[in-house]
Parts: sequence; structure tokens; C-alpha cells
Amino acid sequence: MNVPSYSSQDAPVPVGQIVIERAITPLDLGPRFNRTAADVVRFMMQQGEMVTATQSLSDELIEAFANDLGADIKIVNPGEEQEVELRKMLGFDDDDVEDDDVDEDAEGAPLRPPVITVMGHVDHGKTKLLDRIRNANVVDGEAGGITQHIGAYQTERNGALLTFIDTPGHEAFTAMRSRGAQATDIVILVVAADDGVMPQTIEALNHAKAAEVPIVVAVNKIDRENANPQRVLTQLTEYDLIPESFGGDTIVQEISALQDIGIDELLDQLLVVSELAELRADPDDRAQGVVLESNLDIGRGPVATVLVQTGTLKVGDPMVSGAAWGRVRALINDRGESVKVAGPSTPVQVLGLSEVAEAGDEFVIAPSEKVASKVADTREHWQRQSSLGRDAAATSGGARLEDIFEQIQRGEAAKLNLIIKADVNGSLEAVTDSLRKLETPEVSPTFVHRGVGGITENDISLAGASNATIIGFNVRPDRKAREMAEAEHVEIRTYEIIYKLLEDIESAMVGMLAPEFEEVVTGDAEVREIFSVPRIGKIAGCYVQNGVITRGSKVRFIREGTIIWKGDIKSLRRFKEDAREVAAGYECGIGLSDFQDLKEGDIIETYEEREIERSIS
Repeated sequence: MNVPSYSSQDAPVPVGQIVIERAITPLDLGPRFNRTAADVVRFMMQQGEMVTATQSLSDELIEAFANDLGADIKIVNPGEEQEVELRKMLGFDDDDVEDDDVDEDAEGAPLRPPVITVMGHVDHGKTKLLDRIRNANVVDGEAGGITQHIGAYQTERNGALLTFIDTPGHEAFTAMRSRGAQATDIVILVVAADDGVMPQTIEALNHAKAAEVPIVVAVNKIDRENANPQRVLTQLTEYDLIPESFGGDTIVQEISALQDIGIDELLDQLLVVSELAELRADPDDRAQGVVLESNLDIGRGPVATVLVQTGTLKVGDPMVSGAAWGRVRALINDRGESVKVAGPSTPVQVLGLSEVAEAGDEFVIAPSEKVASKVADTREHWQRQSSLGRDAAATSGGARLEDIFEQIQRGEAAKLNLIIKADVNGSLEAVTDSLRKLETPEVSPTFVHRGVGGITENDISLAGASNATIIGFNVRPDRKAREMAEAEHVEIRTYEIIYKLLEDIESAMVGMLAPEFEEVVTGDAEVREIFSVPRIGKIAGCYVQNGVITRGSKVRFIREGTIIWKGDIKSLRRFKEDAREVAAGYECGIGLSDFQDLKEGDIIETYEEREIERSIS
């Protein structure tokens, strides 16, 4: 009978695909195939791999073990195994689990409205543009005219619906702006004609490029006296946005949101881009989408603003998003009206969830309330377990320079682990490139994470787990992040001037460099006579030729130009009196520690080690 050579068991391997977490140990892997840890270890030994029952396995070894058993496996990142099982519980197959694009399976489905995100620099007129588009005055309700939440709105143009997402323009809300780009089909990049491309314009552009969606540029405020649209077009070419008027494929529309100039033309351009993209979604599918924003309303309870991406969301549907679940009690559209259904690309507020959903989380309609409740409870349990694991990992705190200095003393190359957060991508790249130039053979900066946006609790957890120092450039931690950093001993350094940042990091790295010493000769004396002293040993009668011979100095004993011994001066006498030092031109008696092989003509050279000030060149 042919059985695997590493196991004497006849237990059948489970049927179907087995989900395995990456870096699993033999102790946990064996039972997944009805085998023991010993079976796994024995197989690995036969493959020439010496592993223990508690040692993490590579993907290749896991696949080799599964292939030998004829098992079908799926390897996922730690923490994703439960999510894969939960999605199966919700009724998704394996293809659905891996498919993040809701449009891929929508061939032949009806066309859906495009989701358009308005992005750009603060005060360049994004909200005023939306105000014109949907004929509602949102600006008056905003603090200082700056949008501070994600709003989603629908409008109609030539019988076609368009969905707009307004993302905040202020740098403090970078994370929200990022989520807006990820849920969009088309991006309108608003640039003021009198201001040109600004740092947050570039950041918004990078988010849009990361989302790999078409970009339409709206050059706003052309009604102003100092407006210069041509300068804006030229600036855009520096970021690979070549306007159509320059022979490129980027649509640029000049507008004035204040004077209502060019708005209709902009909407027509958006419809053209949407038609070319052929955006489709099946309204008969189970509803799925993303949570744009959520809050706890005193009168209505948890409220989630969601964007339906496929399917149709209905009142009464059992909904789950992260650890939040519930039966949809009410749907409210962007005009504040109660509706019964919301189809693809429709933004609505959802009432009826058990708790406040996390912004950015996906939502899905479950087969039943029971399944929705079970999935949410399981997610909450694993999130709590994961949080406890992060807390335990973070107790060691972030990187301390003293610890890294000890590495150097042990002869190890030290790494300065850094988490870099900056206000914009341009600053992030500049800081990163400058820090890379500070690398030395002994100390090198390692970037654990680099990102745009404020310093968050996630950054603190990562710094604690990876022994990293957090560097913030033009960003600050919020109160919760500061408190968490203090509790977990994570060091946060914030800067507004890049030169100051580089000076501090260079100083820190110089402090981490192993001390470098140079030997400075302080004197030399020639041995002219040897004296034997009872119970002391041999004493060298010397003539000091140069410098000063000092008691306790380090010594090189030189014979015919060769160093034959190194040590220090044990005793120093001038005639019969002890002396602290003897200068050139005088005779003295020198006793050496642990060296008795003295001969006339030998040279005793004294020296001291002086520390050299280190610098990064």
C-alpha cells in the first residue's frame, strides 16, 4: 500500500480547500490534515529541513507537505484565515474571496452611474463646485468653509445619474481622502487658476494614481484677475498629466464655480469618460459596498454613510460591516429623504446597525440575521484577540538608541528602525531620500513604514512591535496616539523643517556609531640597564628620549622595530622615589606588568587612546 513515507497514519485528508495561515508551525499544521506535529517534522527532515514543532514554516514547505498528501490549500496572511471562513459563511465562493473588483463579473449587467471623487488642495473650490453641481449650499454648514467629513451626493445630467464624493482637502484628513480615492471610478482634480499646483494637489494626484482611475482636471477660479490657467497646464505636465491641448490624453476643463462657468461642460466630459469606461453592476446581486463615514447620533443611534457598489440594498436586509451588524431599519438618501432601496453607485445613510461601523470597511448583506450576528461576533472576538497580541508585542516599546548602541558594541551592524509620516507625498519622498544618504556601514536607517497623514494608533502599535522610532514631518499625533505612545514607550519626533530633522537623525546615528580611537604616542624611553629586585622582578633602567613617561600609561615594548609586548607601566621611580611622570632627558626605573624579558637597547613607547569625534560623511 502506498502511503506517505513520513506518516503511518491512514486518516483521510479533509475534502475541499484548506485555508492555512502563513508562517504556521508544525504543531498547528498537522491537525489541519489529520496528522500530528511529529508527522510534519518527519516529512520536513526527509526534505532536508531541520525544524522543530514550534518553528514557523515557509510557504514552500507548507505547499510541499500539502502536495505530498494531495491536499488543496490556500495560504493567507495571519489573521485572514478567519475572514476567509467568515466570507464563506456569508455565502461567497473562493473566487469572490479573492475578487476585490466588483465590476469584473458584471459583464452583460446594466450600466451603473459613475462614482466621481472631487479632490485637490484646500480652498481651491472643491465644495463650491459640488455646491453648483447639486444646487445645495454645503459650504455654509462647514467650519471655516473647509469640508471636514466625507459627503456623497447624486445629481442628474441629460437623464444620466452621477454620484459625487466630496473628500476633505485639509491635510489633517488625509486618511479620509485616501478612502475616497479607493471607492471611486473617476477623479476630478480641482486646481485654482490663481494658485496653481500645491502640495495637497500633488498628494491628491498620488491617491488618484494609486486608485488607477481616470483623472479629469478642473481649473477653477478662472474669473479672478490673476488667474493663469496656462501655468496650471504646464505644472501638470511635471506630474505626467499631459492636457489634451498639449497633445496628451488628460481632460482639462476651465471653470468658475463661483460664477457658474464651465460646469455643464465639465459634467458632459464626465459622462463621456463614464461611457468609455462602461461601468456595470448587477442590481439583482446581494448588495455589497463600502462605509464612507459613520457616527453615533443621539436620536437615531449608529448611522453609517455607505456607497452601494453592486447589488441593491433594501430596508430589512441583514447587514454586516466589520464587527457591526443589524437589520437595515431605514435608508436615507443624500437629500434627507427616506427610501426603500438603493442600487449600485448610490450613497445612502443606513440606520439599524448594532454599533458604529469603521469608515473604510466593506459591508455585505448576509443570508440571514443569524449569520450576520455570528460573523460580526466572530470578527469582534478576533479583533479583540489581535488587539491583545499587539498590546503584548508593544510592551517592549520603540527603538532606544542605547539598545542599538549595545548592538554595535557586540560587533553587530545596527539598524535605526524608522516609521516616517509626512503631510504630503513630496515631503515623504524628500525625507526618505535624505535619510538614505546618511547610511554608513555600521548604522543604516530602515524604513518599517512610510505614509502620508497624521500619526495614528496603528503607527504606535507598529513602532512598538518593530522597535521603531516615529518621525513626523508636518504632522502630529492625536491625543489617543500620544497617550498610547507614552504608555508603550514609543518615541515620536515631529518636525516642520527638514534640515532640523536631518540634523537630529544624523546626531542620533553619530551617537550610535561605535567609538573610534586613535593612538597618540606620549613618550619613549630606551632600556640601558636591567635591575633584579627581590619579590618584584626585573626593573628597566631607562633614559627618556622623547615626551613624558607617565605611571599607568599604556606601553608598547619594541625590540629591533618589532612590537613584542603590549601592556602598561606598573611602577615608575626617579632614583629611590616614586614618580608620577618623568620628562625627556631624565633617567628613571620602569616596572612593567607581566613582562620580564628585558634587554638593553629595547624601546618602551607609551601612548594613550583618544576618542575621535565621529561624523557621517
